[in-house]
Amino acid sequence: MSDSLAIAAPADFHVHLRQGEFAAFLAPHVRKGGFRLAYVMPNLRPPISNTEEALLYRAQLQAADPTIDYLMTLYLSPELTPDEIRKAKRAGVVGVKSYPRGVTTNSDGGIESYEAYYPVFEAMEQEDMVLNLHGEVPSDASTNICHATTRAAVECVKGLGDTVACTVTAHHLALTVDDWAGQSWHFCKPVAKYPDDRQALQDVIKEGHPRFFLGSDSAPHPPHTKSTASPLHACAAGVYTSAILLPLVAHLLDSFGALGRLEGFVSTYGRAFYRVPVSQSEGKVVIRRVFGRLVEEQLVQGEQSVVPFWAGKPIGWEIVES
Repeated sequence: MSDSLAIAAPADFHVHLRQGEFAAFLAPHVRKGGFRLAYVMPNLRPPISNTEEALLYRAQLQAADPTIDYLMTLYLSPELTPDEIRKAKRAGVVGVKSYPRGVTTNSDGGIESYEAYYPVFEAMEQEDMVLNLHGEVPSDASTNICHATTRAAVECVKGLGDTVACTVTAHHLALTVDDWAGQSWHFCKPVAKYPDDRQALQDVIKEGHPRFFLGSDSAPHPPHTKSTASPLHACAAGVYTSAILLPLVAHLLDSFGALGRLEGFVSTYGRAFYRVPVSQSEGKVVIRRVFGRLVEEQLVQGEQSVVPFWAGKPIGWEIVES
């Protein structure tokens, strides 16, 4: 394999960019990590639940970095109606995110029953909008399902039709349960599982299955919320990868013999599923193999800071041109 690769403009189909000054700090990290498109999650405080809020949020992100194509989503909530779905579609909103109540950051307003949303889902089907599922419920062994962190999830998605796809994070390609137990910086939801589950994720990428593509679930938190915990306050759930994402994914795929699938995994498969092809103006992103480079321990701008995944560890690729 060459020591230099040029790939079609990468797209991250699951990213958290937060809000306010923290978002202004984080949004430019999407481009820093080699990406041109960010599929933005709506679980803010308060959540993004209508078209006006989505457009305002996109404008705030564009003010921080106008070079990124931000695809916006709405939070599935009782306020969402079929008419609002049609309005959102006309405004360019791409999807609706469903969170079960209480499973992850800012999901206290999440779903307990889907029956009330059948008219909303019908409108989404008519408008060709994507329903994004956080496939997890609070720890109940009889009903628990997880999105692509388990072998069972991989096999489930593979057995479904072309309208169902699944994102895979970079950190779930690297971590197992032993890596986050007692290590708050690796704690995310859904948590990393067992070696066989990680192997299933790696294998489906090596296979080049077109319905499995990158969604980083990059979830930044201020360092003090990750490094501390008490009986009253657990550490924040989330792993931050945006600022190093493309080199990290290349490093990980290289490590398990899937580097030849890099462009499909980070660029073409997801764009094909969401029907957002690379524009002529985007061109290619070039990366090259390096030796002796370490990931920064912390990223700081003024009073804002975040600790990236892989901090202090060697990483074998870097961006040359984006």
